[in-house]
Amino acid sequence: MAGSRNGSYDLGVQSDDSYHLERLRIEPIYDSFLCPLTKQVMRDPVTLENGQTYEREAIEKWLRECRESGKRPSCPLTLRELRSTELNPSIALRNTIEEWNARNEAAQLDMARRSLSLGSAESDTLQALKFLQHLCLKNPSNRIVVRNAELIPMIVDVLKNSSRKVRCRALETLRIVVDEDSDNKEIMAEGDTVRTIVKLLSHEQSIEREEAVSLLYELSKSERLCEKIGSVNGAILILVGMASSNSENVLTVEKAEQTLENLAQCENNVRQMAESGRLQPLLTLILEGSPDTKLSMASFLGELVLNNDVKVLVARTAGFSLINLMMSNNMPSREAALKALNQISSDETSAKVLIEAGILPPLVKDLFTVGAKQLPMRLKEVSATILANIVNSGNDFDSIPVGPNHQTLVSEETIHNLLHLISNTGPAIECKLLQILVGLTSSPFTVSSVVSAIKSSGATISLVQFIEAPQRDLRAASIKLLQNLSPHMGQELAGCLRGTSGQLSSLIRVILENVGITEEQAAAVGLLADLPERDSGLTRQMLDEGAFQMFISRISRIRKGETRGTRFMTPYLEGLVKVLVRVTFSLSEESGAARALCREHNLAALFIDLLQMNGLDNVQMESAMALENLSQESKNLTRLPEFPTPGICGLVFPCLSKPPVISGLCKIHSGTCSLKETFCLLEGRAVDQLVALLDHKNEKVVEASLAALSTLLDDGVEIEQGVQVLIDAEGIKPIMDILLEKRTDSLRRRGVWAVERLLRSEDISYVVSSDPNIATALVDAFQHGDYRTRQIAELALKHVDKIPNFSGIFPNNG
Repeated sequence: MAGSRNGSYDLGVQSDDSYHLERLRIEPIYDSFLCPLTKQVMRDPVTLENGQTYEREAIEKWLRECRESGKRPSCPLTLRELRSTELNPSIALRNTIEEWNARNEAAQLDMARRSLSLGSAESDTLQALKFLQHLCLKNPSNRIVVRNAELIPMIVDVLKNSSRKVRCRALETLRIVVDEDSDNKEIMAEGDTVRTIVKLLSHEQSIEREEAVSLLYELSKSERLCEKIGSVNGAILILVGMASSNSENVLTVEKAEQTLENLAQCENNVRQMAESGRLQPLLTLILEGSPDTKLSMASFLGELVLNNDVKVLVARTAGFSLINLMMSNNMPSREAALKALNQISSDETSAKVLIEAGILPPLVKDLFTVGAKQLPMRLKEVSATILANIVNSGNDFDSIPVGPNHQTLVSEETIHNLLHLISNTGPAIECKLLQILVGLTSSPFTVSSVVSAIKSSGATISLVQFIEAPQRDLRAASIKLLQNLSPHMGQELAGCLRGTSGQLSSLIRVILENVGITEEQAAAVGLLADLPERDSGLTRQMLDEGAFQMFISRISRIRKGETRGTRFMTPYLEGLVKVLVRVTFSLSEESGAARALCREHNLAALFIDLLQMNGLDNVQMESAMALENLSQESKNLTRLPEFPTPGICGLVFPCLSKPPVISGLCKIHSGTCSLKETFCLLEGRAVDQLVALLDHKNEKVVEASLAALSTLLDDGVEIEQGVQVLIDAEGIKPIMDILLEKRTDSLRRRGVWAVERLLRSEDISYVVSSDPNIATALVDAFQHGDYRTRQIAELALKHVDKIPNFSGIFPNNG
C-alpha cells in the first residue's frame, strides 16, 4: 500500500485523533494506481511494450525529452531502450481507478457532510471545505456532485460561523462551486443567502471582504441573482463605495467594478446606482436604450438630487440626447426630458454645456408656442425654470440665436413675448419668467437691451405691481428684477412708486420684516437706494410714511448686534444707509420735514459714527456724502449773534465804538453751532475721521470724504479758519497727495478745488511754491482738465506765482 497522494482527499498535516479516525474511513490507494513518474493516481493510464504502465501525459513528456536530447526512447523505470513508442490504453485499470475514485470521493463527501454540520471542530470544517474546492477544481462536473449531495446549503450555513477563517474558506468554496454553473447559482438565490454575503462586505479591509465581493461577482453573472443582489438594502451602495475607493485592495476594487457592470443589466439596479452617485449606467441607457427605457431613465433622472460635479457629467454625456428627447412628439418623453434638464441646468458649468448642445432655441419655442402643439402650462413652468437657470449662468446671450433672423434672448421681440407671457399666466410660471429677466438684467452686456425693450413695451407699471404679490417667491423675483433695473430706469420706477397704489408701502414692509435678513430684503432696500436721491416727491412720501425713522431704528439694531447676521447683512446695511442719505438732499425743502428728522434723530452724529465702519466702503462713502450735505446746510442754520444798537456817539463816530466780544461762537460759521441742530462738522469732531479716510484705498470713499471736508473751505464760511482746522487735523498733506496721485478725473477735480482754497493761505502758498510736484500737478490739471478744472487750476497757479496775475495792471476805462 502507498500513502495518500494528490489523487485523494489530502487532509493536511494535522495529527490529532479525529484526523486519524477520519482517515481510516477512506479506502487506501493501491500501488498499481500510481504513475511511477508523477507518484500520483493515474487518470489516463497507458502501457509500454515492456508492460510498464504510466500516466499518458507523463510518459509522452518523457519520450519527447528523449528525442529532443538525441537519446533513444527508453522505459523510465527500467531505462531499457524501446523498439516501439506505441502507448496502449489500460482501459481496465482506468475503470478500476475511476471506480476507486468514486468510492473514495463518496466516502470523502460523507466525511465533508459530517464536518460541515454545526458543532464540528474548526479544523474539520476547514478541511471539508478544502476538499470540496479540490473536488470541483479537479473536474468541473463534480459541481453537479456537490449540488446533488445538497452540500451547497450546508456551505452557506457555514457563513454564519463565528470564525473569520472558516467564513473566508466558505466564501472561497462557494465561489468555486458556482463558477460557470447556473444551476448552482440558482440555489444561491434561495433564502437570505445573498443578504448574508452582502453583510460580509461590511467587514472593512479584510480578506473576508475580498472573498465576499469575488463571490458576488460570480453570482452577478446570473440575471436572476442580479435582481436578488440589488434587492438587498445597501448592497449597491456598498459596492459603489468599494469601486470608487482609493484605499481598497486593487483586486477588491476591480471585482466591485465588474460586479456593478453585471448588475447594470437590471434597470432597478441602475436606478439604485444613480441614487448612489454612479450615473454612467443610467446615462448609457438614456443614450443607447429602447425608447421606453430612455423615457424611464430620463424620468428617474428628473427626480434625482445631483451635486454640481454630477450635473456637469450628465450634461456632457447625455445633454444632447435629452434635448432631442425634449423635441420629440411624444409628450411623456418631452416631460421626462424637461424634468431631467431642469435638474442639471442649475449648475453654471452644466448650463454652458447645454447651451453649446443647442438647448436655447427649442426651449424658447416651447415657451412661446401656442395652439395645438403647445406645452401644458405645468411643463411651460419647467421650461421657464430651465431658462431661468441658464440665463443665471452669465453667458453672452446677446450673441446666441434662439429664433429666426438672428433673434436672441435679449431681442426686443423676445422680451416683449416674455412680458406678454408674464401678464397672461399664473403666479408659479410668472415667478420663473421674472427670474429669466433677473438673469438677463444681471449682466452688464444684456441689461441695456432688456431695459430698452421694457420701456418700449410700457410694462414698467405692471412689473412694479408685483411688489404687492402675496406669493413670496413671486414678490422676491419682481423686487430683484426692479433692483437690477433701478440704476437704468430710476426715474420711471420712482414715478410708479410715488403713486397711491401702495407699492412703496409694500416695499417698505418687506424691508422691515422681522425674519432675520433675507435676500429679498437686501434686494428691496437696494432697489430703494438706487432710485434718484434728489427725487423730492419720493423722499416726501417716505417721510410721510415714517420710513426713515424705521430705517434709523433698524440701523441702530444692526450696530448693536440685535439683528442676526447673514450673508445679506452687508448689502442690507449699505442699502439702509444709502436710503437714509437721501434725506440730506431735501434739507432745503420748505416743509422742513427732512431737517426736522435730522435734528430729532441726530443724524449727523449717526453718520459720523458710521464713518468708523471699516471694511464697509459703501457705508463710509454714503456717510461722508451725507455729512457733506449736512455741513453745506450748516451755514444756513447757524444762529448769528445779535449786537446791541450803538449809541449817538457810536453812530457819529463809529471808530470809537467796538463790537462786543462774544465767546463760544463757531470759528467756521461765526455763529452758535451744534452738531444736532446745525450739523456742524467742527462741533461733531468729524474732521479727524474724515481726514483719516483720505488715505482709503477706495477712491469713492476718498472723494466723498474730501467733498465733506471741502465744506469747511466753501463760500459763506470763514475759509482761513477752515484752513486752520485742516492744519490742526493734519489734513493738508493728504489733500495735496490726492492732487499728486491723479487716481481718477473726478477725484482730481475735487483735489484741484480744495488745493486752490488752501493756497489762499499765504503760509501754505509759500510752502507749496517751493514744491515742484504740486506745481507740476496743477499745470497738468490746467492743461488737461475740463473747463471748470482749468479755471480753478489757473487760480491755484496764480497763488504760487506760476502764472502772473494781471488784474489791476491796466486802468479801468469804465
